[in-house]
Amino acid sequence: MTPGGRIAAAIEILDAVLAGARADRTLAGWGRAHRFAGSKDRAAIADLVYAGLRRRRSLAHEAGAETGRGLMLALAAAEGRLAEFSGEGHAPPPPTAAERAALARAEPPDEDVALDVPPALADALRRSLGNRFAPVMAAMRERAPLDLRVNLMRITRAAAGRALAEEGIETLPLEAEPAALRVTEGAGRLRNSAAYRSGLVEIQDIGSQRAARLAEAQPGETVLDFCAGGGGKTLALAMHMQGQGRLIAHDANPARMDQLAIRAVRAGVRVERMTPAQLRAASPVCDLVVADLPCSGSGTWRRDPESKWRLDASALASLTGLQDRILDEAAGFVRPGGRLCAITCSLLDTENEHRIAAFLRRRPDFATIRSQQLTPPSDGDGFFTCLLQRAAAAKG
Repeated sequence: MTPGGRIAAAIEILDAVLAGARADRTLAGWGRAHRFAGSKDRAAIADLVYAGLRRRRSLAHEAGAETGRGLMLALAAAEGRLAEFSGEGHAPPPPTAAERAALARAEPPDEDVALDVPPALADALRRSLGNRFAPVMAAMRERAPLDLRVNLMRITRAAAGRALAEEGIETLPLEAEPAALRVTEGAGRLRNSAAYRSGLVEIQDIGSQRAARLAEAQPGETVLDFCAGGGGKTLALAMHMQGQGRLIAHDANPARMDQLAIRAVRAGVRVERMTPAQLRAASPVCDLVVADLPCSGSGTWRRDPESKWRLDASALASLTGLQDRILDEAAGFVRPGGRLCAITCSLLDTENEHRIAAFLRRRPDFATIRSQQLTPPSDGDGFFTCLLQRAAAAKG
């Protein structure tokens, strides 16, 4: 496909997303309907779509139109690629006189528009982030890096880097986390690489890796990953446990754990998967329970930019109520003297510090050990983690 043809495809997909369709599903459907498009074409189109969504508000301001064509026109103008709107072949038609005038006369945007801040959350984000507001919001306008977690049970980070380099995948170690590598070249080769297929490395943002480390899972412990999902943090916990102890994965929707069994075998670790009914029946008494709470995902907007335009106060209130219920349920599996680790990929204090404060009012037998708030760009994705300890049982 020509560059102009890719832009035309991105415009079509963006129009569907702006009308309410899911970006990932629309991209997949477009790929199935256009088999002539190769993998590089599909990747380039996805990059255009997600760039448009990350910068949706500022691009619409520049173009004077919140449409797929408007977003792509403004993006092309910003990058000096308006010539790709040539009208030749499958390229979109050239800019009209009105469109050129709109691009030329766009007034400087205010801070929220320039930083692509969702209007419904602007005040909450400013309150939560303080002096980090502008740099974090600016980072959210850019594409996220690709980070890997090296399976230190099987290989050193240096050896993993060399193995990846032999397959044309260049990486650099990240100082903040001893198992982290960042891919700098050859990302498209990763999933077919021997290092990935044999479980030597897993895709995991450094922020997620640091959140899992703060849980302090120890060899020989009984550990419950209460909201396991696809199992990224489950496998990180297994690595920290060095394969020793009992590791249980649970999710309210067991179907989310479908890939976990495959990933665990690949990584060489043993994980017990339990449905809600099985967990209630077993009622394990755990040294550590990790609750990776459902949340706004505001810390991962670089990867899922459409979600930041769809979240509103009502949806946020619903999420915080759910988080409270999950924390209360998860706490029931913590033994006296054991630990509860609450995690969100959120930047909002109402989902983070406020939820912990509310939990401690309900459960005074727990106390905070430590907490951390990670923010882009320096920390990877945005994650909040709080490690709590339950009081030991009173002596008879």
